[in-house]
Order: sequence, then C-alpha cells, then structure tokens
Amino acid sequence: MTRTELQPPPNSTKEKKRKETHGKKERKEKENKRKKEIELFHCSSLLSLYGINTGISNWRELFPDGILYASTESHYSVFKAARMYRIECVKVDTQVSGEIDCKNFRNKLFQNKEKPAIVNVNLGTTVKGAVDDLDMVIQTLEESGFKDKFYIHCDGALFGLMMPFVKRAPKVTFKKPIGSVSVSGHKFVGCPMPCGVQITRLKHINALSSSVEYLASRDATIMGSRNGHAPIFLWYTLNRKGYRGCQQEVQKCLRNAHYLKDQLKAAGVGAMLNELSSTVVFERPKGEEFVRRWQLACQGNIAHVVVMPNVTIEKLDTFLDELVQKRSSWYEDGKIASPCIAADIGDDNCLCSLHKK
Repeated sequence: MTRTELQPPPNSTKEKKRKETHGKKERKEKENKRKKEIELFHCSSLLSLYGINTGISNWRELFPDGILYASTESHYSVFKAARMYRIECVKVDTQVSGEIDCKNFRNKLFQNKEKPAIVNVNLGTTVKGAVDDLDMVIQTLEESGFKDKFYIHCDGALFGLMMPFVKRAPKVTFKKPIGSVSVSGHKFVGCPMPCGVQITRLKHINALSSSVEYLASRDATIMGSRNGHAPIFLWYTLNRKGYRGCQQEVQKCLRNAHYLKDQLKAAGVGAMLNELSSTVVFERPKGEEFVRRWQLACQGNIAHVVVMPNVTIEKLDTFLDELVQKRSSWYEDGKIASPCIAADIGDDNCLCSLHKK
C-alpha cells in the first residue's frame, strides 16, 4: 500500500464529527435568529399597550422621537397607549371598508421623514372587521425612506386566529419585517375569561425584561402576575378542536356571516361584509330597546354583528325576523325613509331611497 491509500477517507469518524458540530452551530444560529417570545396577557387592551411599548422601547435609545401611526379605525386602546406613553400619535385615514388608506399614510410619513415610525396594523378592525394590507404598509414605509426605521405591531385581536384558516388571507409571518403580533383568546377560541397572546422577537423582549431575584426568573410583562387558568383553557380548546376543527369553525363563521349580510339586504337593510371578515355592518336600529336586547355594538349610524362559532342560523333567523318586524313600525311601512349610510359602508351597500337600485 502507498501512503496515499493509508490516509483516512473524507467521511471518516473525525470528519463526520467536525461536520456535525459545524451543522449544529449553524442550526443554533438560525434558531436564534428566528427566536420569538410568547407572552400571555389579561385582555386585548394590554396587548396594544405591550405591542406599542415594545416598539417604543426598541427605538428610544437610537430614536427617542418615534411617532406612532394608527388608522382611525384602530381599537381605542391604541390611542390610550399613546397617551399613557406620551408619544406623538398620527391618525391615518381609512377607506370605506375600514382598511388603512396607504396614500394618506404615505403623506403622513413624508411630513415626519426624520422620525422613525411605530405602526399599528389591524388584522380585523373593531367595528368593520377590515384587514390592513400588511405588504402594502411595508412597501409604503420602505418607498418613503423608512427602511430599517420602523416597527410594526399587528393587532389581530379578533381575526388574527382566524386568518391562518382562510385560504385567500394574506400571510402574517416573522419572515416579514414585523415586530409583534397579538391575538385574543376569549373571542374566536372562546376562553371564559378575557386573555390574549402576544408573540414578538426575542431581541425586542431583551430591551424590556429584567431579572427578578426572588422569582428566580426574568419578567418582561406590564402587569407581572397573570391568570394561570387562561393558558390551560387555551391549550385544552386548541388541542380538542385541532387544526381541522378550527378550520371548520372559521368556515362556518364566514358562511353564516355571508348568510346574515344577504338576508339583511333582501329585507331592504343596508349591509356590508368585508372579504376577510365575519363582522357584518348594517344600518343602526332605530329602537334602543332592540339594541339593548340584542347587545348590539353601535357607532354613529351603523351597528355590527360579529359572527362567532356560537352564532347559529336559527339565532340569525330569530334576529332577522324581529328586526324586520320592528323596522316596519319604526319607518311606518316605508312612509318614513330609512337613513343613508353610504358614507359608512359605501354607495353599493347602502339601500336608502337615494342609493337603492
């Protein structure tokens, strides 16, 4: 044998160990990049406080004058957070659907080009259930000169947990330059106590967390102590239903929402339903007793029904029959004109005497 033949082959045990060690190191580095922190909170309002606080904390050291941007359809807790943290908040106009108007957003950004942006993106607005176009928001920020100068919090309190089960819904992923996502546990999932989950990048949490010696752990939350039952309920429900069960319930909600919208229009009631939503918006009932009986959430000339898994076709039919009966007395069988709500839901959805086709 020659000396060459006596040399260890390239796949020897030593070489394999070296490659395995190198591979493990690479995988660990990739895992660290993807690391996210998951926190459980008492309610949706705290999720907004925490999401915005995460953005503020990460920008304050480098950019102490960051501005919060949120659409006018954002949950009121977003603006409450701005007041509590004493940061400048710019309200951005919305389309009739309730989705953020990126043209107006671009104009507002140009007015504050020197200051970083903390942006609240809605995954289902409170009243109309509109889903902001995350990709367009990111594109608007980058084209306006804010590349690497923004933090995005995605408020998915209601529809955030439903979106993954809708085929045509856009993907919300940490592969995109977002900082945090929040969802509620007491809405679609049906947890018996108010709670929510926030997911953010681990590097952002490090700016907030601090060691608490007597707890022998680190704390990065706003309130410290939390309800220990909430994660048990969430775990139980999600495990019991499974992926397919959740998917079926989402499809049922969307199907029933379309049924309600169609039946309202058939009865002559102006109504709107966004494509990615189970929130049906319609003309505000004239009788406050009816509003209280059905616990309707109203804003101005409109009201809405959020169709969740517990809302059946039978319940919707009962609601519709009673509404039609009451409207005949409110508007004296057509002698009194119903209000125009085109400004709220668009000309095509309004069924007042002016817009009815």
